[in-house]
Amino acid sequence: MAEAAIPAAPDLGGLEPVEKIKRRWPMWLGAGLTLLMVAGLARELFGGGLTGLARAMPTNPLFYLVFVLYYLGSPTFDYIIFRKLWRIPIDGMIALHKKRIANEVLLGYSGEAYFYAWARQRTQMVAAPFGAVKDVTILSAIAGNAMTLAVVAMALPFGIDLLKPAEFNTLMGSVALIFAMSLPFLIFSKRVFSLPRGALWWVFGIHCIRIITSSVLIAFAWHFAMPQVSIGIWLLLSAGRLLAWRLPLVPNKELLFASFAIMIIGQGEALSELMALIAGLSLAAHMVLIAGFGLHALLTRKTA
Repeated sequence: MAEAAIPAAPDLGGLEPVEKIKRRWPMWLGAGLTLLMVAGLARELFGGGLTGLARAMPTNPLFYLVFVLYYLGSPTFDYIIFRKLWRIPIDGMIALHKKRIANEVLLGYSGEAYFYAWARQRTQMVAAPFGAVKDVTILSAIAGNAMTLAVVAMALPFGIDLLKPAEFNTLMGSVALIFAMSLPFLIFSKRVFSLPRGALWWVFGIHCIRIITSSVLIAFAWHFAMPQVSIGIWLLLSAGRLLAWRLPLVPNKELLFASFAIMIIGQGEALSELMALIAGLSLAAHMVLIAGFGLHALLTRKTA
């Protein structure tokens, strides 16, 4: 009786270790989020996101200079933070810009997911990036809350007479909620945070400087676009913008800020056009950067 043929052993040459395949998930996540960024930018573009650019553009070149500084501010301060924590190379600015774009055109904190995936691909730079990304993100929120409470404390004595009882109650409820949202992180800081205490305070300080710098720069950009309004008024509006965007119980933050701005400067249509212009410029900058990053990646891959 003939013996049954022994099946040939499978060719293992093309297989990869499971551990190696598992390590590829950050690359897949980063690529997926990049594609979503492109889709999000396309949606904004075809949804009329650049309509603000069709209006009259400011003629003062200082407006564009300050806008560029304002646009580059957030990723630059993030780079300062992670340069100190991880010694990331200058190429990390690309990942940080993508982080910012993802947060603005996709879901909130999708940028942090992208940056975490980027860091996971570079384990020679940092062995466990999750703790630092988590700490920096939480401290950013706490710094924003702290600056908002500071703005409320400074502005309330001057504006309390302008608030109706219902508006005052909403403001106080929002302040209480902001404080309550930050309190658990402060009480359980030893369990929540991974970085040393000194590093945490340093990161918190950088975030506060970022928020102040951003608020001052956008005020100057507004001023150079509408010089008939004094810089002091624009700084006041910038503080109001920070406050409106952070209050959790306000249903329509854009409407609140627009109402406050119109009450202060009395130029509703011009202000609306200016806001649309800045939004359009930001979207255009996002598109240019994403296209540039894609071209850079393509050229780098070809020369590798």
